[in-house]
Amino acid sequence: MASKPSIPKGTRDFSPTEVAKRQYIIQIIKSNFEKFGFQPIETPSFENSETLMGKYGEEGDRLIFKILNSGDYLAKANATNLENKDSTKLTSSISEKALRYDLTVPFARYVVQHQNEIEFPFKRYQIQPVWRADRPQKGRFREFFQCDADVVGSKSLWQEVELVQLYDTVFAALGLKGVTIKINNRKILSGIAEVIGASDKLIDFTVALDKLDKIGEDGVKKEMMEKGISEKAILKVQPLFSFTGTISEKITQLSVLLSESEEGMKGVEELRFICENVIKLGLSNSILDLDVTLARGLNYYTGAIFEVAPPKSVAMGSIGGGGRYDDLTGIFGLKNMSGVGISFGLDRIYLVVEELNLFPETVTATSKALFINYGDKEALYALQAIQKLRASGVKVELYPDNTKLAKQFQHADKRGIPYAVIIGEQEMASESYSLKNLITGEQVSLDFENLLVVLS
Repeated sequence: MASKPSIPKGTRDFSPTEVAKRQYIIQIIKSNFEKFGFQPIETPSFENSETLMGKYGEEGDRLIFKILNSGDYLAKANATNLENKDSTKLTSSISEKALRYDLTVPFARYVVQHQNEIEFPFKRYQIQPVWRADRPQKGRFREFFQCDADVVGSKSLWQEVELVQLYDTVFAALGLKGVTIKINNRKILSGIAEVIGASDKLIDFTVALDKLDKIGEDGVKKEMMEKGISEKAILKVQPLFSFTGTISEKITQLSVLLSESEEGMKGVEELRFICENVIKLGLSNSILDLDVTLARGLNYYTGAIFEVAPPKSVAMGSIGGGGRYDDLTGIFGLKNMSGVGISFGLDRIYLVVEELNLFPETVTATSKALFINYGDKEALYALQAIQKLRASGVKVELYPDNTKLAKQFQHADKRGIPYAVIIGEQEMASESYSLKNLITGEQVSLDFENLLVVLS
């Protein structure tokens, strides 16, 4: 009995229409990456486990897909390690590789491995799939594409300014208005924790603060106290729970709050530089917002942190994010190599653009005309014209089988092909082509030059 076809949870098949729409978004992202001076690289789908493990925190490590070694490793490993019950040895002996979890850590590995061939500062972009053993839900998949742009080898904050502009340029090209580019700084979060005397609980503090829009002020305070942060400490950061105003006003409030923290004030000055220059240069479609509750990627971000929210009319999580990391390559032995990068969430951007009906009709355009097949002699004549039309950049095709006309016209209709080209003995004798508009039903006789004009 044949098995019922299916695919693993969290993965998807893509139809021709969906692929065309995805490629449309990728092409816009790619072309703008290149306009901003980023160069493409690619890395393997899987890395050595030691490259990935321990780089994403405890939760991230749990979501890494491990690959079993090929051959009879499993049987041998079980036999060897069953008695001493050494789980670490057992794991490493049956799985030495894993699917990449993101593109950032493989990029860091790439930079260290190829450091003698790279010209720094190195601006790279990468558009490839990644895998996470996550719980599938709307906009969250186990296999998905990331579109990353990073600069390594420069501490200049002009890079952050340009990355905000890059986000804005891409979203403008996609027709997305009202996207919010949120910015914060890891040094500010460290400074706040220092000021309230909770530096040892930085992660607990920031993880709770990051939930402000989900569980509200009372919920955040409750979680902080459960993590051992005192009521007195929480009182000191009360201003964060009603943090409003312009970016300039927010920076002034932070300056007061963090005046006793050297680290915090560094963060304030970095934010001031980035925000003021972005404002001077201007954004076309997006909104820049300073969000002190933003606390993503704390395991490796050291400066600016970015997160992009879709237009408010769409219920969707973040569609991009990134930040500054001062020593990501240090995990592979190359110290003091500062970098900054951002990522575009292709799958979520697709859902947002689809929901807002922003895909141009031309994106999914199929062949412009179907040449009807009346037999081998007519098909050869048709293919000579098809060859010249394709050379001129026109999408056309020949129906492969000499079958009933109704079936051929029905095929064009189902494919959304707007024209049919009919070639019989009469057309061949007069070196002409009968072009039928399948939408209006109108039919005209044309020579090749005029056929090219109509179909171009």
